[in-house]
Amino acid sequence: MNDCVITEKEIMRFSVFLKSEEREKATIEKYLREIRFFRSWMGERAVTKEAAIEWKDYLQKQGYVPATVNAKLSALNSFFSFMGWEQCKVKFLRIQRQMFRKPSMELTKEEYERLLRTARGAGKERLALLMETICSTGIRVSELAYITREAAQRGRTEVVLKGKIRVILLPGKLCRKLLKYAQEQEINSGEIFLTKGGGSLSRRQIWREMKELCKKADVESSKVFPHNLRHLFATSYYGICKDIVKLADVLGHSSVETTRIYLLTAGEEHVKNLEQMSLVI
Repeated sequence: MNDCVITEKEIMRFSVFLKSEEREKATIEKYLREIRFFRSWMGERAVTKEAAIEWKDYLQKQGYVPATVNAKLSALNSFFSFMGWEQCKVKFLRIQRQMFRKPSMELTKEEYERLLRTARGAGKERLALLMETICSTGIRVSELAYITREAAQRGRTEVVLKGKIRVILLPGKLCRKLLKYAQEQEINSGEIFLTKGGGSLSRRQIWREMKELCKKADVESSKVFPHNLRHLFATSYYGICKDIVKLADVLGHSSVETTRIYLLTAGEEHVKNLEQMSLVI
């Protein structure tokens, strides 16, 4: 047990392993960040299950929500498995199945449209078109690199992620906008959403640019981030097709349970149903 010490060398070995497993770049960065966080908190101590449990308690006392605590534990347990330290792994917090999202997290279509108008009013066409692309296709922000001029011409793109290939269909109106933008930016082939230097946009840059719209668009900052556009796509798509299995395929989910989380609303529809029951006399 005394040999269970986390070193930077072992963390980098774990990084190579995650890459060989074809994990997303963002996932790898998050896992390494959480492991270094735990190592910093541990100090010079050797890793034990008792220490890992103590860390779990510490996270809760610091005010981290259960889902965040479990995400941190997932990174740590994965590292423990890689190292062969199965005896150090800790159980996740039990979370009651949610029925509703917090109102402060639910981005409405009207708010989304205000964000687009604000972006275009400020001359940020790239940002507006990027948000429209995510919201009208349901792709992940990490999949924007697959939105190329060739894809806009074909009306579809193939996303390769975690060893799976998923076909994404692009709405005709979006394709026309993408091709017009590509022509204006003199992009003859390849990725459409690029930095001024011609590189791929980072997740952090997209996040920052979206947050900068909030005040002018009069939309709560807590609602504005790339992944919430994917949520808006999911609820809009399900509202039309009413088929959660088909939606799971479109979003690239291997589990319908994951898709169900995307369909959580703030509860207004549930309240309307309760009112229609007329059981309060």
